[in-house]
Amino acid sequence: MAAISRLKKTLDRANTGLVLFDALNGYLHPRDPAKVAFLRERNILSNLQRLLAGARRAGLTTFYPSGAHAPSGSDTVARLTDTDMDLKPHADGPPIKPRFYKDSKDSEIAPELAPIEGDVVVCKNRWSSFYQTNLELQLRVRGIDTIVIAGGSTDVGIASTVFAARDMDLGIVVIRDGCYSARGNNNEFFFERVFPRMARVMAVDDAVKLMEVV
Repeated sequence: MAAISRLKKTLDRANTGLVLFDALNGYLHPRDPAKVAFLRERNILSNLQRLLAGARRAGLTTFYPSGAHAPSGSDTVARLTDTDMDLKPHADGPPIKPRFYKDSKDSEIAPELAPIEGDVVVCKNRWSSFYQTNLELQLRVRGIDTIVIAGGSTDVGIASTVFAARDMDLGIVVIRDGCYSARGNNNEFFFERVFPRMARVMAVDDAVKLMEVV
C-alpha cells in the first residue's frame, strides 16, 4: 500500500506531510539588511505562508524540524574545514558553530508560520531533520510516506534532509520558491542538478493544487 501511495501524483493528507525546515525568527527575520532584502526579493516568507495555508486547508500535518543547540556548545563539535559557512577560506580559523541557540528569540519559529494544535515540532542538533530525531517515527505512526519540504538553507539542511528522506524510501516534493541559499549558485545547482533525481520539484501553487485534489 505504501509503495502505491508514494506513486500518487496528488498530495493528500492520508499520506503526505509538510516539512518546514528551520522556519525560525533568526533566519526569516534576520538582522542583516542584506539578508532581509534577499528574502524579500524572493518572497520567501510569503511563499511559505501560502504553502502552509494550503496544507492546512487540505488537512495535512506540518512538521517543524528546528535547530535546538545548547548555548554552552556541549552538543557541537569542532572539525577542520576549508571554508566557513559562507565559503570564505579559513583553514586555520575558528570552527563552524550553529547560528542560533535554543531558548533564544532567534531560535523560535517565526510567528507567521507558528504551529497549531496537531502540528509537530522536531528538535534537531545536526543539519539533517532525521539524524537522531523522532521525525521518522512521527511520520510513520501517521501513515505518511511522502513529504513536501521547504525552508533553508537549500544546500545545508534541505539537502541533507532530502538525501536522508530518499535513503528512507520516502516520496519527496521540494518547493523551489520556498527554499533559498545566498551562497553563489548553490540553490540553482541543487534544484537543477540534484533534487530532480530524488524528488519532484514544484512551485508553491502547484503543490497546493495537488494537496487540494480530493
